[in-house]
Amino acid sequence: MTDASLAAAAPGRSLWADAWVRLKANRAAMVSLVYLALMALLCIAGPWFTPHAFTTIYQDYTRVPPSLSAYPRADAVEAAVQDAVKRARLDLAGWEERDGRIFITLTGSQPIDERVTRYIDRSDVFEAAMVEGKSADGLRLTLSAEIDRKHFFFGTDANGRDLLTRTLVAGRVSLAIGLLAGLVAVVIGVVYGAVSGFAGGRTDEVMMRVVDVLYSLPFIFFVIMLVVFFGRNFVLMFLAVGAVLWLDMARIVRGQALSLKRQEYVQAAEALGVPPSGILIRHIVPNLLGPVVIYMTLLVPQVIILESFLSFLGLGVQEPMSSWGVLISQGAKNIPGASWLLIFPSLFLTTTLFALNFLGDGLRDALDPKDR
Repeated sequence: MTDASLAAAAPGRSLWADAWVRLKANRAAMVSLVYLALMALLCIAGPWFTPHAFTTIYQDYTRVPPSLSAYPRADAVEAAVQDAVKRARLDLAGWEERDGRIFITLTGSQPIDERVTRYIDRSDVFEAAMVEGKSADGLRLTLSAEIDRKHFFFGTDANGRDLLTRTLVAGRVSLAIGLLAGLVAVVIGVVYGAVSGFAGGRTDEVMMRVVDVLYSLPFIFFVIMLVVFFGRNFVLMFLAVGAVLWLDMARIVRGQALSLKRQEYVQAAEALGVPPSGILIRHIVPNLLGPVVIYMTLLVPQVIILESFLSFLGLGVQEPMSSWGVLISQGAKNIPGASWLLIFPSLFLTTTLFALNFLGDGLRDALDPKDR
């Protein structure tokens, strides 16, 4: 081979570089990867830009349907005026709307205190109420207030909270639990399975029997016991789920470790006197990363579904925090009169699960050495 041909030869690619090229050729996987990145960014930064806090309650806007136009509607303005006047225990002589402000005329049998404007400001519909005029005897008062326009693009829930903000905040919780619990399961499962498979013999038998015993414990019973002893909190949730799901990872890694320890490079390392810990860290675990990454992408949606199931049963995230499972549970109770409470959280959850599964399939094909 000449020097020119050597210079023109294409450089070799590692397994990971080749896997990335193959993954980019999979359109479904790349679209899913972009979608997941956008979903994570939207859930993390979105609540900072929405017009409402996820804990703010608007008593005058309970279960309002989603809309691109601003609230309140014309009939809601009249109802809010009547409610405010009723709370003030006065009589409504008339009202009108001009240039985004509402002018209300009140009458009473006793002189009217100007502090009556507080009853107007307490409404979610009005703000900046002020006295415009008052009769000489004080029995007639005219005041004005700005109409506070609000947008609820996903509508509101039964408590009057903005569903858009709550869905995004719930996405933070669901994605965080999925990633953290998946990470816990992967770390425990890889370490446990690699040690078991590489050690072999009686050590392998004892460690796998422990896994079989843990498999026999019902998952719901395990979570209920943790809730009883430690209470409900976010950290406990992903620890409980991750501490159970590592069993499948341990079995997968053990099978791979049993195969890898018979490879020539492992036997060569043993012949050179490399200690078992060094062989595990330098040879066994790095060659397990392909199946581990694939299983991780399939484990995250499983964790999200489990969290949603636990939240649906009331064993998951508690108020004021929320998750997609909690929102779906609440929406299922309001299907007849407020179907949007179920539609939007379900749409976010199902599309995320689809994207994770498509990405997992793409990684499986990209990291499969038989397809290279």
